[in-house]
Amino acid sequence: MSGEVFTCGDRKPIPVKARGKHLVVDIHCHLGIPAADAIVQAKYPGPPPGINDFTSAKTSEVNRAQFAQIGRTLNTLDTRLADMDRLGIDMQAISPSPGQYFYFTDPETGRDAARVVNDGMAAAVAQHPDRLIGMGTVPLQNAEMAVAEMRRCVKDLDLRGIEINSNVNGKDFHTEDLRPFWAAAEELGVLVFIHPLGFTHAARMSEYYFNNLIGNPLESTLAVGHLIFGGVLDAYPGLRICVAHGGGYMPGYWGRMDHGWRARADCSEHCRHEPSSYLRKLWLDTLVFDQDQLDSLVRTHGADKLCLGTDYPFDMSEPDPIGFHERLSEEDKARILGLNAAALLGLERAD
Repeated sequence: MSGEVFTCGDRKPIPVKARGKHLVVDIHCHLGIPAADAIVQAKYPGPPPGINDFTSAKTSEVNRAQFAQIGRTLNTLDTRLADMDRLGIDMQAISPSPGQYFYFTDPETGRDAARVVNDGMAAAVAQHPDRLIGMGTVPLQNAEMAVAEMRRCVKDLDLRGIEINSNVNGKDFHTEDLRPFWAAAEELGVLVFIHPLGFTHAARMSEYYFNNLIGNPLESTLAVGHLIFGGVLDAYPGLRICVAHGGGYMPGYWGRMDHGWRARADCSEHCRHEPSSYLRKLWLDTLVFDQDQLDSLVRTHGADKLCLGTDYPFDMSEPDPIGFHERLSEEDKARILGLNAAALLGLERAD
């Protein structure tokens, strides 16, 4: 497969070397940019609003210990390449730490912080362009500013994706205010990576880390649901969207959505076709932790729409990403381990 070229809009393909049998691209891994936190903390000191609303004392204790342990790994490149080699990863598609969306700030502060994040992502890629490819963030609390920053990410910084939360301060993806963002993302051909940050109404999820274990996939489910039922995917069919954590719960229970669409006028008002037909136009990562669930995704969603994701360096990461995909066929393995992500991000296998 040497010399095979993948496209990402009109941008020049980025060469990447496979160190093993298959090209391996991690589409779900994070890098923190502390300088952006400093900008936000100067005006909004303390924890972001809502971040601890549904967190038990025990979970807060575990989270503090985790960030004390992984802080340097998350915020620097010191051990990253060695960890990639250990895990068998050829290329990381680094995206901002989810705590750096900053949608809660005023638009100008959010814009300034996003620019610092994106400059930091581009600087990291420049240090190791053969191992890292970047995604950025945008201030979605203001669609005009978000579009402007997304254009800068693509045109000036050559970032190949934009990571977004599953909602914008409780506003869902089908609202009119966000339509300019979706239109611009489709025009640019840039990957939109949906990664949630807990559940917005998790009053019954504070214990046992349920706000993450259950809340994150539920947020993804709602985000995908609003994209489909709200007509966003009808209006912008060229969107390239990848959803973290296996796409949430909808890929395992789409039959109920299809039935509702067939049975009820309020479910089909803005959605032209069965919901499952749109679901299969999205890409999902494979961070589901159970091989039977992975097999189910391959069977129902298709190996051509799945991408390896690890959630490096958090404790909810997949510890053996290559081994997790081992029992797939060689053809499916090649696609999921790297070829699908390469097509989304614009990579060219150089070996």
